[in-house]
Amino acid sequence: MMARARRAAALIPAMAILSCLRTESWDPCVQVVPNISYQCMELNLYKIPDNIPISTEMLDLSFNYLRHLGSHNFSRFPELQVLDLSRCEIKIIEDNTFQGLNHLSTLILTGNPIQSLAWGAFSGLSSLQKLVAVETNLVSLDDFPIGHLKTLKELNVAHNFIHSFKLPEYFSNLPNLEHLDLSNNKIQNIYYEDVKVLHQMPLLNLSLDLSLNPLEFIEPGTFKEIKLNGLTLRSNFNSSDVMKTCIQGLAGLKINRLVLGEFKNERKLQKFDRSCLEGLCNLTIGQFRIAYLNKFSRNDTDLFNCLANVSVISLLSISLGSLQALLKDFRWQHLEMINCDFDNFPALKLRSLKKFVFTDNKRASSFTKTELPSLQYLDLKRNHLSFKSCCSHTYFGTTNLKHLDLSFNDVITLGSNFMGLEQLEHLDFQHSTLKQINAFSTFLSLRNLRYLDISYTNIRIVFHGIFTGLVSLQTLKMAGNSFQNNLLPDIFTELTNLTILDLSKCQLEQVSWTAFHSLPSLQVLNMSHNKLLSLDTFLYEPLHSLRILDCSFNRITASKEQELRNLPRNLTWLNLTQNEFACVCEHQSFLQWVKDQRQLLVGAEQMMCAEPLDVKDMPVLGFRNATCQMSKTIISVSVVTVLLVSVVGVLVYKFYFHLMLLAGCKKYGRGESTYDAFVIYSSQDEAWVRNELVKNLEEGVPPFQLCLHYRDFIPGVAIAANIIQEGFHKSRKVIVVVSQHFIQSRWCIFEYEIAQTWQFLSSRAGIIFIVLQKLEKSLLRQQVELYRLLNRNTYLEWEDSVLGRHVFWRRLRKALLAGKPRSPEGTADAETNPQEATTST
Repeated sequence: MMARARRAAALIPAMAILSCLRTESWDPCVQVVPNISYQCMELNLYKIPDNIPISTEMLDLSFNYLRHLGSHNFSRFPELQVLDLSRCEIKIIEDNTFQGLNHLSTLILTGNPIQSLAWGAFSGLSSLQKLVAVETNLVSLDDFPIGHLKTLKELNVAHNFIHSFKLPEYFSNLPNLEHLDLSNNKIQNIYYEDVKVLHQMPLLNLSLDLSLNPLEFIEPGTFKEIKLNGLTLRSNFNSSDVMKTCIQGLAGLKINRLVLGEFKNERKLQKFDRSCLEGLCNLTIGQFRIAYLNKFSRNDTDLFNCLANVSVISLLSISLGSLQALLKDFRWQHLEMINCDFDNFPALKLRSLKKFVFTDNKRASSFTKTELPSLQYLDLKRNHLSFKSCCSHTYFGTTNLKHLDLSFNDVITLGSNFMGLEQLEHLDFQHSTLKQINAFSTFLSLRNLRYLDISYTNIRIVFHGIFTGLVSLQTLKMAGNSFQNNLLPDIFTELTNLTILDLSKCQLEQVSWTAFHSLPSLQVLNMSHNKLLSLDTFLYEPLHSLRILDCSFNRITASKEQELRNLPRNLTWLNLTQNEFACVCEHQSFLQWVKDQRQLLVGAEQMMCAEPLDVKDMPVLGFRNATCQMSKTIISVSVVTVLLVSVVGVLVYKFYFHLMLLAGCKKYGRGESTYDAFVIYSSQDEAWVRNELVKNLEEGVPPFQLCLHYRDFIPGVAIAANIIQEGFHKSRKVIVVVSQHFIQSRWCIFEYEIAQTWQFLSSRAGIIFIVLQKLEKSLLRQQVELYRLLNRNTYLEWEDSVLGRHVFWRRLRKALLAGKPRSPEGTADAETNPQEATTST
């Protein structure tokens, strides 16, 4: 029975959520849980759909037109536990309508204009625990046929037309009834006879809600020696006199929890004075709550005299100037002051008080020391209070404090090292401004602390010993703060028992390699809303117990394949959404890992690509690996092509003139040469070339035609082109005039190198070397090829003497005549014996 009741309670929230949705497109009902829960709300149904399975346990038929419920209307659903028939225009409910629903625990009939309710309408509901008949035109409990529902725990008949509080005799058959809601009916008077049945049930643990009934009179003695768990009377009285009379009528009542006052939007009392509560002295009250009475007189100093022995008192939105003079001998153990209008913080002196809640009070701006030696729980959140030299046992007047909440306040200056508060287990500073937290080990004495929240406290953590002493800490929340250099240092050394750590919104860009090494018990880590650039899993490797890791809202682009292997083995929940993932082939292994780890990654479908731009906002799961294979092939072909083109380009660039020479050799190879020799020389040796070489060769017998750059090169043509086309291609021989100036000239060396290629391509021994002067070997060795060539070949050496000049010109003319076509005129007198040539060694 209890298992079914719990299951029904779990299904109710799902129905409530889906009741907010439009259902026009459902055909006809929506499956909330297959074969278990169905929602058929607002479908204009006139009967129960035929396609709902008999295994259904929860059925929502609200906002339809089921005007007439006949016998055994729901018998084909024997497993039904929750049935919602709200606002179905039901007017008639026949006998045995719910027969066969032996497991039904919750029945909701809200908002139906019932005109005929048969005495056997609720027969068969042997397990019903909750019946809601709000706004059903009910005028009397006597006419409500529920006396056989022995399992009923909650009956809600609010917002009806009930005029009498008389509880029928059948209530004696409802031993399990715990809550009766008669609020917002028409009850004006309550007499002894109305509650006679309650005198017969002394053990009944009943809570009554009579709020919003226009009460005018309660007969004295009506509730004498009656025990109730709770009674709520809010917005019932039109005047203080009526309130006073009705409270006096409660004399003799023993009640665990009494609630008086009004609702925020239902104010009826125009004036309130202390006499209204005098009747409370005749009640035995365990807990008392008073709400929304803001007409208190500032002189009502004995307002709570009748509540001195109450264990729990709650003041909600009442207007009191102060409580200092009121509370000397009160035995309150639990005091709540919520949204009350106090001029100053109450300097309480209550020896028995164990729990004090003072929240949402905006007028008091500074904390006043208290004397509460038994206090264990102190909640001061949302007050805009400021604290100086916080916190110590003298501050709160107790050494027994275990729970301290100072969140959502103003400036809190830490200066007392929590001396005397060593028993603290829960400490909350969130959304207050903390000062001097980096000055020393503030929490050194709190070795029993289990929970610490310093989120959004405007601190910049510099001191690495900030958490020293917190050896028992299990939960640490520090979101919304910052660290020096945006680096998370190793500050958790002693927190070996920590299980929950929140570092969100801390502007973190980097994390120290040893930051998490001392956290073997950590199970939940929140690193979201930071500026981390990568999922560096090596950082989390020491966290052997980690189950939940949130790295959402960072700037993570990817993670290396080898790093992904270092995630903690116990990790079951990883959030990487709202990052800046780079969906490129370089991160192919990471993108594939995302696809493979969908069960681990929460919201994997919401992981979007941020770059490159052409795939921006595309789901990471939509990235195709085949694209990378094609890209690799294209890239490989492209690289090879580029390399080949580059090599060819370099070769063409380097050997451009050699290629021009080759092309010229093919073009001019078979024709006759225009010149006998092309002369290569340094401009510094031009005088010798003009006065000696040209004069003796071109004016001698036989005459030779020389190609000289200053005379024979075509104007407007590039020098290199003239050298090749006019010099080499149109000449039979090449004369190289070697001198110190020649060796030092880049143009001369260039022409010499082209000459070598020309000699190779034309298959002629056509280069004649003339050395003008003795050359130092060290200088000659600067041109290695020229040095070797002169050592291996015969060359002419110029000697400025009669004999030397004679030999020189005979040998040069002989070399130029070799291969020269003979002219008709004889040249025998110019020929010489080859043996007369000398070889330089």
